[in-house]
Amino acid sequence: MRRRAGMAVVGAGAVALAWGEWLNRRWSRALVGSGEGPVEAVVVLGFQNPQATANFINRWRVRAGIRSIGTDAAQGTRVIFSGGSPNGGVAEAQLMADYAKSVLGFDGTVILEDQSRTTWENITNVIPLLEDVDRIKIVSQPAHALKARAYLRRQRPDLADRLVRADDYRPGEWTLAKPLLALYGLWTLRGLTADERRPKTSLHRPGADGGVIRDVVPSRSSG
Repeated sequence: MRRRAGMAVVGAGAVALAWGEWLNRRWSRALVGSGEGPVEAVVVLGFQNPQATANFINRWRVRAGIRSIGTDAAQGTRVIFSGGSPNGGVAEAQLMADYAKSVLGFDGTVILEDQSRTTWENITNVIPLLEDVDRIKIVSQPAHALKARAYLRRQRPDLADRLVRADDYRPGEWTLAKPLLALYGLWTLRGLTADERRPKTSLHRPGADGGVIRDVVPSRSSG
């Protein structure tokens, strides 16, 4: 009996891990295309960071952002760190940039957007920095990055056509946390349409009559 119970627990755990892996992978492939061009922007979204140095999540996002730089576009890539300081102190963008330069030794082009307090504002405030790029990558945990891509699609569908995949999902990374990230993602993405959450290679707006998507109330957390 105990052996059966143990096997059931192990089996349930394996299913949960597989489900979390699958859902995060699915989100990482939604609302992205296969744009081409030499000029690339990698937008790294900040997470709430009350301490004086980048926390664990922001450090991971910086690493994911840097590894997202295309080898064929390294010289034409700008990395945009986006995030203000909701609680005062140093902005998330500054903390991430400091980590990228001082710890990781990144010497590429860095731009700070340090006024945003929500994901909606992240996108609103980086749009002027994206006008002249050919490819746009948004980096965060997969659900959060998908939300940001959906917000770009709603605010500027012409720029959303330039979205391509970032390297912020890898099999086996965050494995034990992915079921929890998946549960949180389902909650935070509840305002997105089914079309926005579906993996696809086209970013055309839904509706043959040219109608726009109804906006949802933006999240009040920059993370």
